[in-house]
Amino acid sequence: MKYWLGWALLIAAMPAHTQDIRAIALFPQRAMFEIDGTQRLLRVGETSPEGVKLLASDSRRARLEVAGKPIELELSQHVASRFSQAQYAEVRVPRDAQGHYYVGGDINGHGVEFMVDTGATMIAMNSIDADRLGLPWQDQPRSATSTAGGVVPSHAVTLAKVSVGGITVREVPAVVVVGRHPPQVLLGNSFLTKVEMTEDAGTLVLRQKY
Repeated sequence: MKYWLGWALLIAAMPAHTQDIRAIALFPQRAMFEIDGTQRLLRVGETSPEGVKLLASDSRRARLEVAGKPIELELSQHVASRFSQAQYAEVRVPRDAQGHYYVGGDINGHGVEFMVDTGATMIAMNSIDADRLGLPWQDQPRSATSTAGGVVPSHAVTLAKVSVGGITVREVPAVVVVGRHPPQVLLGNSFLTKVEMTEDAGTLVLRQKY
C-alpha cells in the first residue's frame, strides 16, 4: 500500500480554560475519552485537538499529558485541568508493525478508529459500523463492491462531518458495504484529498488544507 505524502493543520490560538477529561473506555495502546463533552478515540502517541496526548494505556488505566503535565486516569475517572491550546496543531500517526496507519477520529460526532487507505476511493465501512454510527444507509443509492468474499451490495452515503484530531472535513462521500467487510473503517481519498500528508521517519503527519 502506498501512502502519498504532503500536508498541515493550523488552529488559531485559544486562551487558557478549564478542561474536563473523563476516561470512558480503556484498551491496550488506545483509549476513549470524553473531553469537554466530545468523545475522542486516541492511540498511544496521538494528541487530541484539545491538546490531550495519550502516553500509555491498558485495560485498567491511561496515562495522559495535558499542558505538559502527566495525568493518570482509571475508567470513569475525570479530571479538570487548566489548558492553553497550541497555536499550531497537527495529527501525527505512527506506523504499526504491519506498515499500516491507524488513527482515532469521529464521524458525525461518534468516535471511530480509522485505517488510512490511499487505495480506497472514498471512506468505506461495513453495515454493522454504519448502524452503530446511526447512518440511514438502507435508503441510499445501491451499487456493488468487490470484497475478499466476492461482490456484495453497497450503498453510497454522504457523511456530514468527519474529524481526525483537529482536522474536520464536511460533506464527505462514503460507501457502506453490506456485511462485515471491510473489518476496519477505511479513511479513503474522499477525505484524504481534502488534506495534506507528509511522512516523517515512519510517522504520517496530517494537516488541514487552507
